[in-house]
Amino acid sequence: MKAISFVVLFAWAGIALAEPAPVESAPAQASLAEQIPTTEKEFVSVINQYSSAQLISQFGEPSKRDDLKDRKTGEVVASIWQYQYLNTDAEGEYYQTTELDIVNDKVVMVVFMNNDGKGSPEEVKKIEIKPEM
Repeated sequence: MKAISFVVLFAWAGIALAEPAPVESAPAQASLAEQIPTTEKEFVSVINQYSSAQLISQFGEPSKRDDLKDRKTGEVVASIWQYQYLNTDAEGEYYQTTELDIVNDKVVMVVFMNNDGKGSPEEVKKIEIKPEM
């Protein structure tokens, strides 16, 4: 009985003193360029997962930006950003302008335009982003 107790105690001591196995480092996270697709359908399906800082990190500052501010606090509550030649349609043709409507630092609507975004568009495709539940 003493021999069994000694073996068990020795085994537990070995486990307690053993160095933890090295954890393999996770593969480097894919760059944002790989994370945010620019093809129309894929872009719309994932864009609300990214913050405005992540959008700027990948795409740079928008060519046009309109901030809507709270009158009392001056805090930006929503933004309308426009990028030029950012997204492609199913045939691989670029939309001249992509408009992103941002509320609470998340994209809530995407508008693809075949014009420069100035004036009234003749052909506009609006896609509302459904919030994640």
